[in-house]
Amino acid sequence: MPYPTHLLPTTVVGSYPQPAWLVDGDALKHHGVPRVHAHGIWRVPETLLEQAQDDGTILAIREMQLAGIDIVTDGEIRRESYSNRFALALDGIDADQPGEVRSQAGRVTPVPRVVGKIRRRGPVEVRDAEFLLRNATHATKITLPGPFTMTQQARDDFYKDEEELAMDYAVAVNEELRALKATGVDVVQLDEPWVRTAPEKAARYGLRAINRALEGIEGPTVVHLCFGYAAVVANKPTGYSFLAQLADTIADQISIEAAQPKLDLGVLRDLAGKKIMLGVIDLGDLTVESAETIAGRIRAGLKYVSPENLIPAPDCGMKYLPREIAFGKLKALAAGAAIVRRELTGVA
Repeated sequence: MPYPTHLLPTTVVGSYPQPAWLVDGDALKHHGVPRVHAHGIWRVPETLLEQAQDDGTILAIREMQLAGIDIVTDGEIRRESYSNRFALALDGIDADQPGEVRSQAGRVTPVPRVVGKIRRRGPVEVRDAEFLLRNATHATKITLPGPFTMTQQARDDFYKDEEELAMDYAVAVNEELRALKATGVDVVQLDEPWVRTAPEKAARYGLRAINRALEGIEGPTVVHLCFGYAAVVANKPTGYSFLAQLADTIADQISIEAAQPKLDLGVLRDLAGKKIMLGVIDLGDLTVESAETIAGRIRAGLKYVSPENLIPAPDCGMKYLPREIAFGKLKALAAGAAIVRRELTGVA
């Protein structure tokens, strides 16, 4: 199906809950958001894993479409995290002897080590995009981790210059994006949550890396940032330390989390000229919102963004939600957007 032309097209950020027969949810939560391999989360033997992941992906696509979502992803069903599927497939990475990083809260996380020049050795998500296109009847989107975020999620034992490392990541991402667009997928998205965590570095070289990654990519392009999965991060700030600067990216769309942190949407004025993927589903609340609640959040966004530039979406990926809750929330998203669309045009 072509990219939607009606007002307020709905989409998802990326992930959808993985079936319990495929992924051990307790093991996944134990890993947090894996940077290195987390093979232990899979319930299916290696010999059957790809087939099982394909089956789970079909379920995710069908549920998103059944819920009424206009632009669907593959649900990232094959991924252990949003970033490690791509990041660990690059030359120059040692994931078998990981390094460690310590958060401000003192949590130690295993991360891949950079031990050589970062290069894309071949397709990583191209089959994922082709599979999505074969099985989707709605418009399609696929995501990659952004170059700045991957730089922050690794230990550099080779470059000794983060900017140089980020730019090589950007080249690898750009090569993959070109291959993904060649499949016919409608939208490509970079996940860059770490720009708000390290805003000074992001200002110094992150924007340049993002623009290099998106260089020459035709069609809708998105940069997504958020405060983290609700299942992992409970207490979220009410404002971004790095947002207005994204007006200087060449991305068409900026995707932000807004519902759970109750973001002051006045900040959207700083992104004039961009389409906004606005988070209107709170993933920290396991209650399924009503369509009218979603409609109210969309109306709030329309105070600062014109209808043709607003794309309602969840706050973040839905990976950690119970599947029935995720489906219910997406149905409410589609219904809420239809309410406001009818108010604007007379047609749902």
